[in-house]
Amino acid sequence: MDSNTLQAFQSELTCSICMNYFIDPVTIDCGHSFCRPCLCLCWEEDQTPKSCPECRGISEKPDFKTNIVLKRLASLARQARANQVNSSEEQICVTHKEAKGLFCEVDKTLLCGPCSESPEHAAHSHSPIQWAAEESREKLLKRMDSLRKMAQEMQNSLDQEVNKTQTLESYVALRKVMIKVQYQKMHLFLQEEEQLHLEALEKEAKEALQELRESVFRMTQQKESLKEMYRELTEMCHKPDVELLQALGNVLKMTDLEQMQKPQPVTPELTSWPVAGILDMLNNFRVDNVLGQKTTIHNVSLPEDDTSVMFGGDQHGVSRRPQSVESFVAWGAVAFTSGRHYWEVDVIHSSNWILGVCKDTLTSDTNTIVDSDEAFFLFSMKVNNHYILSTTSPPLIQYVRRPLGRIGVFLDYDNGTVSFYDVCRGSLIYSFLPSSFSSPLRPFLCLRSL
Repeated sequence: MDSNTLQAFQSELTCSICMNYFIDPVTIDCGHSFCRPCLCLCWEEDQTPKSCPECRGISEKPDFKTNIVLKRLASLARQARANQVNSSEEQICVTHKEAKGLFCEVDKTLLCGPCSESPEHAAHSHSPIQWAAEESREKLLKRMDSLRKMAQEMQNSLDQEVNKTQTLESYVALRKVMIKVQYQKMHLFLQEEEQLHLEALEKEAKEALQELRESVFRMTQQKESLKEMYRELTEMCHKPDVELLQALGNVLKMTDLEQMQKPQPVTPELTSWPVAGILDMLNNFRVDNVLGQKTTIHNVSLPEDDTSVMFGGDQHGVSRRPQSVESFVAWGAVAFTSGRHYWEVDVIHSSNWILGVCKDTLTSDTNTIVDSDEAFFLFSMKVNNHYILSTTSPPLIQYVRRPLGRIGVFLDYDNGTVSFYDVCRGSLIYSFLPSSFSSPLRPFLCLRSL
């Protein structure tokens, strides 16, 4: 074969992209052939449509089969070129003056025939350089094919992620609209609930006030009747003896009947309607174990006004002075100076208790003194077989049913409010009007054995 023919033959086996002999050649739709790796690198992953690097013809299918004939011819061309290289002086063994035509698989070195039979290499595996090189190329091609498939899978995943990004943005915009609609519904629902709550309270209040007015009317009549009877009895005392003795029996029956008809006082109690969603909202600010310091003492000293509320004041003859009874007292080891905080207290096993927040407490072995400057308390006190529920600052009787289980305390320090909730009913007990706190506030609890 003359040089021109050989050169033309070698040219046909050369990839026009890398200008080297084909490696895993493929023939595309237009008939031109390229190394598969070169074509993959040439075609951008997002290029559409795919065009031939030579003629710019469009290729419809993205993948092609290996051109086996071109692959074998390219391999033979590489071997021919390798034989020319092996005949150079650099590839001649200095010791044996023979060409290094073998490759040692263990040492990864080139050897001549006698060297491969030497004790140093006799036990090693050897193969002709061209075979070893082609085998290595096949390994690389398999690895490259694996990488190419992984890259394609990654591209597919990337496309999916990009698509997710676009759809997520659209979804978020849609969800914002949905959420706004839901909150608008909730606002309308809460407005309706608020109106029903206020109407029910107004109706109950009218009924309770009417009952109180009727009670006042009955007691007024009873009082006048008793005064009239008192005057009659006074006149009776001045009658002659015989007349007094004859009329005494009827008069005593009349007074007994009057006493039996004594009107009983009315104790108004309003229904504690649940506030929709209030506990879910409060639990966003929940803190646990706020009552870190605990002790048992005999006296709890409160301000005079607060003491009158706690111990009944002048109602039904209850003394204003605290009685020396054993009490369990707990207060916060850490005081709150900002933020919103919610905690719950279990009073199910106690009839008489005080809970809330206060500026500070001073505790000795037998006495606890509460600073009255800033104290926001809810009280429960049993008086004559019924309970009085009241608050401080200022003292105020609470005409709602006494909670029997857990009580929630919500401190909104920044807005200056303290609120109490009946956890079992999900209802509001009392909320102090907003004020400005000037001192750290500690949670406080007193359970009395009175």
